[in-house]
Parts: sequence; C-alpha cells; structure tokens
Amino acid sequence: MIVLGIDPGYAILGYGVIEAEGVKLRAIDCGVIETKPDMRFPERLERLFAGTRALIERFRPDHIAFEELFFYRNTTTALQVAAARGVAILASQQAGLPLYEYTPMQIKLSVTGDGHADKLQMQSMVKLLLKLQKVPKPDDAADALGVAICHANAIGPGMDEFRIK
Repeated sequence: MIVLGIDPGYAILGYGVIEAEGVKLRAIDCGVIETKPDMRFPERLERLFAGTRALIERFRPDHIAFEELFFYRNTTTALQVAAARGVAILASQQAGLPLYEYTPMQIKLSVTGDGHADKLQMQSMVKLLLKLQKVPKPDDAADALGVAICHANAIGPGMDEFRIK
C-alpha cells in the first residue's frame, strides 16, 4: 500500500510517501510544496492545491493521511494553515481517495512510542524506521513521513475512527 502523508502549512506543506507491506516500510519520496511570502494568499492556496494534485497523480497513493491542526497562539496563522489544509484535503477528496487524520500526539506515539517526543526524537525514529542514510530535510518533509508511518501503523480493524468525517 502506498501512503501519502501530509504536514499542512501555507508557507511550506510537507509531504512524505511510503510503501507499507505489513510491518515493512519503505520511503519512496519526501519534500515540500513551498509558497513565497510575496504571493497573494489565494495564489498560495492555488499553488498548494495544484501541488497536492500533482503529488497524487505522480505517486498514485492508496491512502492519504493528514496531521490534524493543533492550537496556534496566532489566530491569523491558524486560519491560514486551516485554509491550506483545506485545499490539500479538497485535492485529495477530488481524487476519490480515503482520507485520514491523526493528532500530533498520535503521530509521536506511533512513531516513537512517546506521545510527547521532541522533534529530534521524531526525526531520528523516521530515519531509523525507514532505513534512511540521514534525517530527511526540511523538517516538514520528515514530519510528513511521520504522518505516513503513523497511518501505516494504524491500518487494520477500527481505522475508520481516523477517517476525515
């Protein structure tokens, strides 16, 4: 099964693509879709939408997993990230694929065994679990691989609770 993990953002949207065969995981690709600060917000959303569609066309994932938004102190930033997440979800929905979401704590627990793991622990475990030569960069790409790993670990009975409703 091919899983596309997405770490939403409006300046940088991270993506990670893995293949999962039972407990065996293999990294296929990871990276980011970036928007420039001088772009108007609707242009940024359009770029994220088109970029997400291009990823789906390129990798043909079986499932797409998103990181849920967590609390932001800056309301404007939270709204912008929510809009970016929304266009990525829309692109995925239009492709007719099953969509899932996980909280940051669920992702950390699944990848490291500790729901409060720090960024370094997460990156180290992503590298180890996917047998990579080095930690994926930028951080958003490593985070997206973590989302994909979390979903691969959740596959099985009861996973409907993670479907985006």
